[in-house]
This record gives sequence, C-alpha cells and structure tokens, in this order.
Amino acid sequence: MRSGPGEQYPIKWTYQRPGVPLEVIREFHHWRQIRDWQGAEGWMHSSMLSSKRSVMIVGGIRTLRDEPDLHGDASARVEGPAIGKLLSCQKSADWCRVEFAGVKGWLRRIDVWGVYNEEEVN
Repeated sequence: MRSGPGEQYPIKWTYQRPGVPLEVIREFHHWRQIRDWQGAEGWMHSSMLSSKRSVMIVGGIRTLRDEPDLHGDASARVEGPAIGKLLSCQKSADWCRVEFAGVKGWLRRIDVWGVYNEEEVN
C-alpha cells in the first residue's frame, strides 16, 4: 500500500497474508485507493488486487453453521482474524455463505468484514 497513486509515493504498508479483503474507495487510472478492515487507507496498483471476494472474521470466535439459522448445526468454529472466501450473500438476508480452510457454511453478515449491508453476492 502506497501513500499516493504512483510508484513515486512511499510504501506505507506491506500485506503479508494473501486474500485480505480490501474495500476500493476510489480509482485513478490503474491505481485504487483502498481501505482495510482496520481502517487503514492507501493506494495499490490494480494488478496487485484480485476480483475474488474474501471476508475476515471480526471479533472473537464465530460459529460456522450448516444452514442460515442461529440454531443450525455447527460446521466449525472460526477465530478472527481468519480470512475466508465469500461464496454468496442475499440482498435482504442477514447471512452469507462462506468457506474457511475448505469448510463451507453460513455466517451472519455482521460477523464478517468484506461485504456491505444489503449487498447481493452470487
């Protein structure tokens, strides 16, 4: 992550973990201003970003469910700041289908960072 949209700007941050979800908040030519889950902002070249959606567990331990219901059977317990794949979210639903370390299941939208309220992801 750089402080501005170009290689002449200093590097502010280097992400060590692949798949960290980032929010693109602005574009300038091939550069994207991004924000991470902790609120850090900076610029990255678009070639360094992926269109594959990921999410990050926020808070402590979360229970991955077999179905989108708080009373559904538990598939796994995931501890933040774990990074997983975002598989789907329905626009008006409170749940998203995700995958962590090969285990698929459902988490409440409020338990992950990387998807907007009422955003639909297919």
